[in-house]
Amino acid sequence: MNNEWFEKDFYKILGVSKDASASDIKKAYRKLARDHHPDAKPGDKAAEEKFKEISEAYGVLSNADKRKEYDEQRAMFSSGAFGGGFGGGRTSGGGFGYGQGGGGGFDFSDLLGGMFGGGAGTRTRSAPARRGADLESETTLSFDDAISGTTVSLRMSSDEPCPTCHGTGAKAGTVPRVCPRCEGSGMQTSASGGVFTMTEPCDVCRGRGLVVDEACDTCHGSGRAASARTMQVRIPAGVKDGQRIRLKGKGAKGENGGPNGDLYVTVHVRPHRVFGRKGDNLTITVPVTFDEAVLGAEIAVPTLNGAPVRIKVPAGTPNGRTFRARGKGAPRKDGTKADLLVTVEVQVPTAPTEDERAAVESYRSARDGADPRAALFAGGA
Repeated sequence: MNNEWFEKDFYKILGVSKDASASDIKKAYRKLARDHHPDAKPGDKAAEEKFKEISEAYGVLSNADKRKEYDEQRAMFSSGAFGGGFGGGRTSGGGFGYGQGGGGGFDFSDLLGGMFGGGAGTRTRSAPARRGADLESETTLSFDDAISGTTVSLRMSSDEPCPTCHGTGAKAGTVPRVCPRCEGSGMQTSASGGVFTMTEPCDVCRGRGLVVDEACDTCHGSGRAASARTMQVRIPAGVKDGQRIRLKGKGAKGENGGPNGDLYVTVHVRPHRVFGRKGDNLTITVPVTFDEAVLGAEIAVPTLNGAPVRIKVPAGTPNGRTFRARGKGAPRKDGTKADLLVTVEVQVPTAPTEDERAAVESYRSARDGADPRAALFAGGA
């Protein structure tokens, strides 16, 4: 047993005396639960914790056997019969488990959902708040849009509260009723062996505290339904092919004040006819003539969605040399721009004219027969 359950004064929590009748306890509980129910104060964490504390106390004191055991064990702990009274060390085992920390833990439910609103639009839930589900999608962009960023339309399908019954699961004109077994607490008591008992979700209402007599025609009592919607999604500048981006809060809607889930979009990028990409840098291959490579030149190079830049090609530039145009690449996460990598490719005439042939013959003669491959045949390592 966990000593902390007997260190709590459940009578004080409910504001009743130790000899209060079952009717007085129930009346006090309903009033306090009504005041602190999460549906009455959505998003109020303090109210949610207070509501849990009130329900925990009621779960013990509303059960005659459990109340008797609680009173006896508190008396024993108080007298020091278990070694040190209150404030002693914790022991393991069953007990009046609650939530994720209790020995018999259960998923806290909507105990008094029918108290708020009472109509067909009243929302119920299996927890004070539930985060919406994450969604997955994908889109294909042009190279230009991937670099500059764009807004796309995505058609999404998700499981959300039923639009007909607003998540109650009840047929129009009807409302869920308080579970007759757990009286709306969502909890039931079961023996855990020995003299101790534990609380667990009610097996009639499955912890909701409510039961539906006439199920909604749309969701058949589940309170959930498939929903399709089109949303406009902003894809950030600089996204890469195959990148999976997270759009916070763009997923399925949360329940009972819970946050929306996230949307994960996998982006595919169509190739560009001129530009490529290497990390955040853009790449381009630019042809140069033989004489430009030998004698040097200044050439114009296109940029993506911008004015051309001038690149100085030094004399004697070999085929495949890469130059860098700074700030002409893709946007980085820090807001700066990467570079444009310009690789030159020396063009060789496939059908030279007579003048070109004569010029090359003159070059051959001027080269005086030097063999550029001689070093490959030289001896030594």
